[in-house]
Amino acid sequence: MDNSGKEKEAMQLMAEADKKVKASGSFLGGMFGGNHKVEDACEMYARAANMFKMAKNWSAAGNAFCQAARLHMQLQNKLDSATSFVDAGNAYKKADPQEAINCLNQAIDIYTDMGRFTIAAKHHITIAEIYESELVDIEKVRNRYNTFLSLYSLFLIWGFSSANKCLLKVGHYSAQLEQYQKAIEIYEQVAMSTMDNPLLKYNAKEYFFKASLCHFIVDELNAKLAIEKYEEMFPAFSDSRELKLLKKLLEAHEEQNSEAFTEAVKEFDSVSRLDQWLTTMLLRIKKTIQGDAGDLK
Repeated sequence: MDNSGKEKEAMQLMAEADKKVKASGSFLGGMFGGNHKVEDACEMYARAANMFKMAKNWSAAGNAFCQAARLHMQLQNKLDSATSFVDAGNAYKKADPQEAINCLNQAIDIYTDMGRFTIAAKHHITIAEIYESELVDIEKVRNRYNTFLSLYSLFLIWGFSSANKCLLKVGHYSAQLEQYQKAIEIYEQVAMSTMDNPLLKYNAKEYFFKASLCHFIVDELNAKLAIEKYEEMFPAFSDSRELKLLKKLLEAHEEQNSEAFTEAVKEFDSVSRLDQWLTTMLLRIKKTIQGDAGDLK
C-alpha cells in the first residue's frame, strides 16, 4: 500500500473513531457500553496515528495521538494519556515544533501529577532541545534547563554527568544573554566538580577558560584576579593553551592594541577551531578596545 492508501485508511479510522465518541455521549450510548465505545475509539485513533506516520503525515499523526490522549484522560487512564501525548509530541516535532512542545507539556503535567519525576525530567530536556534546534529561542532554552534544574533535583534524578551537561547549557545561554555572573558561577561549579575526576579533569580547563572570558567581558581586573585563582585551584590550567591565549588577550587589551588581540585569536584558532560561542565572547571583549572595528579578521 502506497502513502496515499495509508492516509485514506487512516482517515477512515479517524471517522469511525469520531462516530464511536459521538455515540458514547448519547443517552442510549451511555447506558449501553459508553466506556467500551470510548476505549474502541482510543484504539482506532492510535491505529490511525501510526498509519499517518507510515505515510509521513506528521501533523495528522500528532493530531490523532492527541485525540487518543484526551480520551484516555477521560477514562482516567493517566499513564496511557501521557504516553499518547508524548507520541503526539514526537510526531509534531517533524512538522510543528510549537505544537510538539504543547503536547510534551501536557505529558509533563500528567507525569508530575503521578509523581513520575524522572520521566517528566526527560521530557523537559526534549523541550529544551526543540527550543534550541528548531525554534532557536535561546532565552526559553536557558529558562527551560534552569527550571528543570531547580524543580526536579537533577543531581538525584539524572546523576553527575547529566547534571553537569544541563548546567553547562544554562551557563552557555546565560552568557549569550549577557548574564555573565550566572554563567561564571556555573562554569566554576562544573570545573571544580570535574577537576579531581581522573576521567573528566581534562575538561576543567575549558570551563575555567569560559569563566575567565565572562569575567573579561565584565572587567579586565576581574579577569586577572579570576585567572590567578583558577591557576592556584587547578595547576594544570597554567600550562594550557587557553591560559596562554588569555594572557595575550589581557596584554593586548591593556595596551588597547586590537591588532595584537586579533593576532592572538588567529594563532589559537589555527590549532583549536573557535566555536560560535567563543567567537561571540571574544568579539564582545574586543569591542571594548577603543577604535576597534568589531571583528576578528
